[in-house]
Amino acid sequence: MFADIYDVIVVGGGHAGAEAAAAAANMGSKTLLVTMNLQTIGQMSCNPAMGGIAKGQIVREIDALGGYSGIVTDKSAIQFKMLNKSKGPAMWSPRAQNDRMRFAEEWRLALERTQNLDFYQDMVSGLLIEGNTVKGVVTALGITVKARSVVLTNGTFLNGLIHIGEKQFGGGRAGERAATGITEQLTQLGFESGRMKTGTPPRVDGRSLDYSKMTVQPGDEQPEKFSYLNTPILKHQRDCHMSYTSSLVHDLLREGFDRSPMFNGRIKSIGPRYCPSIEDKINRFADKDRHQMFIEPEGWDTVEVYVNGFSTSLPEDVQYKALKSVAGFEHVKFFRPGYAIEYDYFPPTQLQHTLETKIIDHLYFAGQINGTTGYEEAASQGLMAGINAHLKIHEKEPFVLNRDEAYIGVLIDDLITKGTEEPYRMFTSRAEYRTLLRQDNADLRLTPKGHALGLASTERLQKMERKLKESEELVAFFKNTSVLPDEMNPILDSLESSPMSQSDKMYKLFSRPKVTIDHMLQLDSVSAYVKEHALNSEVLEQAEVQVKYSGYIEKEKNNADKLHRLESVKIPKGFNYANLKSLSFEAREKLSSINPVTISQASRISGVTPSDISVLLVHLGR
Repeated sequence: MFADIYDVIVVGGGHAGAEAAAAAANMGSKTLLVTMNLQTIGQMSCNPAMGGIAKGQIVREIDALGGYSGIVTDKSAIQFKMLNKSKGPAMWSPRAQNDRMRFAEEWRLALERTQNLDFYQDMVSGLLIEGNTVKGVVTALGITVKARSVVLTNGTFLNGLIHIGEKQFGGGRAGERAATGITEQLTQLGFESGRMKTGTPPRVDGRSLDYSKMTVQPGDEQPEKFSYLNTPILKHQRDCHMSYTSSLVHDLLREGFDRSPMFNGRIKSIGPRYCPSIEDKINRFADKDRHQMFIEPEGWDTVEVYVNGFSTSLPEDVQYKALKSVAGFEHVKFFRPGYAIEYDYFPPTQLQHTLETKIIDHLYFAGQINGTTGYEEAASQGLMAGINAHLKIHEKEPFVLNRDEAYIGVLIDDLITKGTEEPYRMFTSRAEYRTLLRQDNADLRLTPKGHALGLASTERLQKMERKLKESEELVAFFKNTSVLPDEMNPILDSLESSPMSQSDKMYKLFSRPKVTIDHMLQLDSVSAYVKEHALNSEVLEQAEVQVKYSGYIEKEKNNADKLHRLESVKIPKGFNYANLKSLSFEAREKLSSINPVTISQASRISGVTPSDISVLLVHLGR
């Protein structure tokens, strides 16, 4: 059945696996995607949404590099919001509600249209290892498939265990069996493994809800999109709704705490800090008498509804009784109850920045196997693992993104350098250069890199170059063009901003805090320039950011340049930190465990102090 040796085998068809397979295949590797169920490729296992704070930036970065997540999201979106618009552009984060079934369908079709990509449905139960190099996979049917590299993207399936109250059963998610064999083999090879937990809320019948008792949550009046390509923009949208729990709901939930696997000791692993279960919220925030719930439709036509904010592993009868006491849920009908799931993961300090494991060559980990949570985090790791698996077998330089180049770079560096003992979620606050890493400029930052890899199309590169040229020319127009007081003062008066006494350059006036691009477009000369050059909203937004935040951007670039000087100081492979008695004991322990490649990476390891870095620099002759 598999006479050929594949360049890349990707195990798992979730968000990480789909992006890994697409990347490797599009770069020219003969690729095989092996998954337990071909009908659930690209499945949204939890909420039917993509993006959000910092996550939206990651989706745009994936798209800019030539990945599929942004395109698939745009084609299946039912609502779009740009979050944090009241804050600065570094905080703006796109988010879309999606049609769950169409999202998975679009992923499946996109992959089937991808050259060099084969599919096979089976469970991978082991790896073919020769020496310290992976040579393929072994399936549950006993079939051996050879490959030059393997990417593991097993999600929550590795020895997955589902909890609903006092009931527990094996499974990777509701209705699907767990994957076995891989963890046991990897630990025998010397890998360290651990257990993590995540959860999901009940799905309910939207026809049984009274939306008049809830607050409507519409999408943006002028919705945007994720992909920089010409994907469709939403012409109409589906509303979400918001309701609240109450003291009564909390009391009803507490009645089941003695049967909760979280509190009776059945679940011992750590769950996501920033997406806690409803019972965890009640326990941790006992002073709160209510919590928000977002009622999210699962698609355009289905009546199934996702109850965001009510994730739980309590007994199903307790879930039902409590949810019936929420406003609008008095006559609720369940499609299925919420549940928690425990699964194996491998602490990511066992990986290199390429996501290749340190113990086994040509073996890559991506997604929840690395201790992350979220579709977006998983997809970005899959993309990077797929890229690097292709590059390594073709003996090309690895592709690594720095912390000042992408949120993807921050994510992977955090995992490799710091590790994680709880499900890792990306936030803007994790990035020290977030003014540089905005959602609006992901194409400017990454499309040239994606094109050089052979992943981003020439169409993408040309669109990016046109946007850059037009925005720079518009900024130059503002710098070189003057405006008279009679033209500008009415606008300044309306903003309660100091009036002009003489002619001045537009750039200086545009730099004022309250003045926006919409105000500048009220000037005849600006409006005429924009119409003459047929500038779109992306160009206008980019020019506005460059004018108003140029000082901050320049400062962060200078800080990043200082960081890069440390990146150039390499630490020799196999460096013996135990011989440096001037290092603190903790630093010797952490540095020996993680084996950083550069002084910059060493400086970011928790427990390594500035004085430890000074000792290293002196020893390395710097």
